[in-house]
Amino acid sequence: MPKTNSRCPWPSDDALMIAYHDDEWGVPVHDDRKLFEFMVLDANQAGLSWKTILHKRENFRRALHDYDVKRIARYGDKDVARLLGDAGIIRNRLKIAATIENAKRFLDVQKEFGTFDEYIWQFTGGKTIHNSWKTLKQLPATSRESDAMSKDLKKRGFKFVGSTICYAFMQAAGMVNDHLVDCFRHTQLKRAK
Repeated sequence: MPKTNSRCPWPSDDALMIAYHDDEWGVPVHDDRKLFEFMVLDANQAGLSWKTILHKRENFRRALHDYDVKRIARYGDKDVARLLGDAGIIRNRLKIAATIENAKRFLDVQKEFGTFDEYIWQFTGGKTIHNSWKTLKQLPATSRESDAMSKDLKKRGFKFVGSTICYAFMQAAGMVNDHLVDCFRHTQLKRAK
């Protein structure tokens, strides 16, 4: 029987990381704006720690007009210059360009499927995959599902969507439950409908 007060060790003693772990990580997301936010944040995490990204999250929300996909898809040179000058976010020209391009492709997917949610959850059959890891070392960086998602997103013109980024996205969006089995959130999420 798992201890009810135990938590995955990765948040350490960081308050933002603990709140994210306890309230968001592994919780199924079906809101398109929130799915786009995680897509942007996970792409920006490439080469960096999640802690770094999480501590810039509010700045990203402000800088990207609260993830207004239609507005971001229309960003031009002036917006790119504004974002490159914003010390509160990750000022990487390729990642900024990818955010704008991904907004355009996101709108294409919405047009085709009705919602991005309808499209993206097909990679797990519309359900959360509940894993049973005992240690952080067991957590994979990719999966069959993230490989398929990455391949399809790339085919559609999305950028910064390698399989590792897609797997991190799946964890954030609750498409996989990778809480360790002795973490109190593992069972809570498994029981949730």
